Amino acid sequence: MRITPGGPGDIDTVLGLLGDATAWLVSIGRTGQWGTQPRSANPRAVAQITEWAEAGRLHLAHLDGQVAGALGVGAAMHYVPPATEPELYVNLLVTGRAFAGRGVGARLLDHAREMARERGAHLLRVDCYAGGDRKLVRYYEGQGFTATDTFAVSEWPGQVLVQRLRSG
Repeated sequence: MRITPGGPGDIDTVLGLLGDATAWLVSIGRTGQWGTQPRSANPRAVAQITEWAEAGRLHLAHLDGQVAGALGVGAAMHYVPPATEPELYVNLLVTGRAFAGRGVGARLLDHAREMARERGAHLLRVDCYAGGDRKLVRYYEGQGFTATDTFAVSEWPGQVLVQRLRSG
């Protein structure tokens, strides 16, 4: 698996990954996470991905000659408590449905850990949907994160998770 920087030319690819993920979530009855419409129909989501791409905060995983997943990193979102030390925040993590179960998300999180260490941060944080059966929270816990703060954006329940990083 190869990780490369993403840029403005990759926005539609990332929106496609998110669209496929949304369609899959809808197909299994999990509409609470992202609703029923593709992210490409949400101007705020498009603007966020565009911002990450233009700022060099987007990274793509390639597998079998295709984009298999995307990672967006940077500062914490406005709706979560601020960090008390230098951190890297995972703003986006999505795996293409064709690559589910092949470790794409885990590899992208490893890449985020590497970037955090290179920047001198010893804290990696992420937030995710905490509704339903909390399956996504458990995924991040399985990746070494610890659940901390909960929050809500309107009716959407969220969970902040943290991971302490060792040097090297």
